Amino acid sequence: MPETLRAGFRWLVAGWLMTLSSSFGQTFFVSIFAGHLQLALGLSAGGFGTLYSAATLASAVTLMVAGKVTDRVKLRGVALFMMTGLAVTAGLMSVVAHPAMLVVLLFGLRFFGQGMMSHVAMTGMARWFPRLRGRAVSLAALGHPSGESVFPLIAVALIGLVGWRETWAIGAGFLILVAIPATALLLRREPEDTAAAPLPGVTPHPDETGRHWTRAEVLRDGLFYALQPGVLAPPFVLTAIFFTQVPLTAEKGWPLAWFAGAFPIYAGTTVITSLVAGVVIDRFGARRILPVYLLPMGLAAILIGFAEAPWLLPVALGLAGMTAGGANTLLGALWAELYGTRHLGAVRGLATSGLVFASALSPALVGLLADAGIPVATTLIALGLYSVLAAAVMAVVSVAVGRRRTA
Repeated sequence: MPETLRAGFRWLVAGWLMTLSSSFGQTFFVSIFAGHLQLALGLSAGGFGTLYSAATLASAVTLMVAGKVTDRVKLRGVALFMMTGLAVTAGLMSVVAHPAMLVVLLFGLRFFGQGMMSHVAMTGMARWFPRLRGRAVSLAALGHPSGESVFPLIAVALIGLVGWRETWAIGAGFLILVAIPATALLLRREPEDTAAAPLPGVTPHPDETGRHWTRAEVLRDGLFYALQPGVLAPPFVLTAIFFTQVPLTAEKGWPLAWFAGAFPIYAGTTVITSLVAGVVIDRFGARRILPVYLLPMGLAAILIGFAEAPWLLPVALGLAGMTAGGANTLLGALWAELYGTRHLGAVRGLATSGLVFASALSPALVGLLADAGIPVATTLIALGLYSVLAAAVMAVVSVAVGRRRTA
């Protein structure tokens, strides 16, 4: 069990590499290819959104079952298996030729990438660094903004140079030649307590309750459901923002390049906020940022909806990045604080499936509303107002979280 971040550096890098690799299954990356896929397969915006949502919903259901595997076996094997599945799926995206094939591949991208890659990384950080959980999670989660800052620009450039199918093949090559060998090397030795066993000699985080909840117990806990309006807001709203980048810029009359160019700003604020949140969580507990972390995203969605000038888009994405950074770190630590670490894989699998479910509903809703003639800007304003309301709810729920900790 590493006592310092330096002692566990190799595991931090492995966590970062897993979250970076998850980019190939994240909406911000897949949505870049939406127009090409719709044209190649004869799909409308609503049709593609529905397929995307169906695949993501299937991923969420699968994740509820598969998530607990991280409590039973070494994380190295799980990570390599999931990364291989992601590489195969990305490679097959280069030859997709039918909507039925597309929905299967979208499921693979969402399950192996968005779901399990992030799940394995965050489970490992929460379990391997009990006293430094907030900072470990925040550092490993930097793979998300790292991917967001470089992969969209690389993908747009490669699509222009070699084509969209070839770009997927190159992504698969990166996973096979770089990510998988590096992860295998970094995790060839890992802490011994990654299985579902007692953790003797390990001092828990000061905000942990001392009780290790099973998934069945969590499902009967009212506080778990009270947290969902705030926990599920970031994947739902951020997915809507990223998924609608093509129709939004067309609606506003903005160049699409403004969106790709704004991703580094989004990534930068994600990094800064994630690191700050990690320090706050280690010192005061995850509940301290519950009431505030949704507010920047709410302002971002409202700003995008009302904005007339494209230069406001980087400002809005910078605000959205603040919530993304807070959420990355918060959700990596919150479940361990509330429910312990012995069954953390099963609990996180349950919670992560909810996040995937929320991100699944978003594209279908936005796509169907767009097909019905409702402007994307109007939808984003409504989602921004919801985020502000959810923040108010979390201010109340955080008090209940604090009471449980001191009970």
